[in-house]
Amino acid sequence: MRRRRWARDRELRAPRSPQALSTADFLTLGNAVCGFLAIYSMTTGVLIPHITGDGSAPTNRHSAAMAVTLLLLGSMCDLFDGLVARKLRSSALGAELDNLADLTSFGIAPAYFVAVWGMVSPDGDQRLSAFIALTVLLAVVLRLARFSAVKMQPGVFQGMPCPMGAMTVIAIVLLDPPFIPAMIAIFGVAYLMVSRIEYPKPQGLLATATLCWIVVSIGCLAAWAAGLPGGDVLLHVGATAQIALAAMAPLLVIRRKVNQKVCDVRARRAESRLG
Repeated sequence: MRRRRWARDRELRAPRSPQALSTADFLTLGNAVCGFLAIYSMTTGVLIPHITGDGSAPTNRHSAAMAVTLLLLGSMCDLFDGLVARKLRSSALGAELDNLADLTSFGIAPAYFVAVWGMVSPDGDQRLSAFIALTVLLAVVLRLARFSAVKMQPGVFQGMPCPMGAMTVIAIVLLDPPFIPAMIAIFGVAYLMVSRIEYPKPQGLLATATLCWIVVSIGCLAAWAAGLPGGDVLLHVGATAQIALAAMAPLLVIRRKVNQKVCDVRARRAESRLG
């Protein structure tokens, strides 16, 4: 415990050049690495075998599970880099690095998932999937640009957070539903990311719950990739829960705002009666 405090105090006191990287920055770079490796895994394990005709279902399953696991690890890095930056001192490069890493892991990677699924799915449409993938990518770009330019009140995000949007898009792909309804659902997720609905930031208990959710998701993916009994059920339950969470979150936020406005109106009426 003393060594940890001493290391933290040393980092807080040490002079830092504008181009020096902090501990949080290395976690951010880990997020970017996970995003790239996820794209690489989907390309070598799913897309290329499909094009050459050498792919098999177990291989595709293992590669897809590996890619999603990497993105979950990227989400974990994204969660911890903010916590570490608040505990320790962040660098001048921190915000820019975070946006670029998020664009890789939660913008390009899920868009690539959608495009590849449109190619390998029996009822897929390559052009439509490419258009929807572009929609996801542009939504993340706009979401990140607005995050940098617009000042929000503490504790909330404007629009669905990119990690949550990316995981929801991938959950839809993993469920492998009918193609057209899936494209409509993915387009809806892209819309939620650029919407003005306020989402709470993962802090305190919410951050702990998010971390536990990531660990459980990785376990479900591992069981599914290994072909263990019940692995398919676990995957479907986890993916369905992710989609349900994404669908309910804006409804809960809107309900909280409506209740708050109702309470404000009642308070004003009570004040006017007393006055």
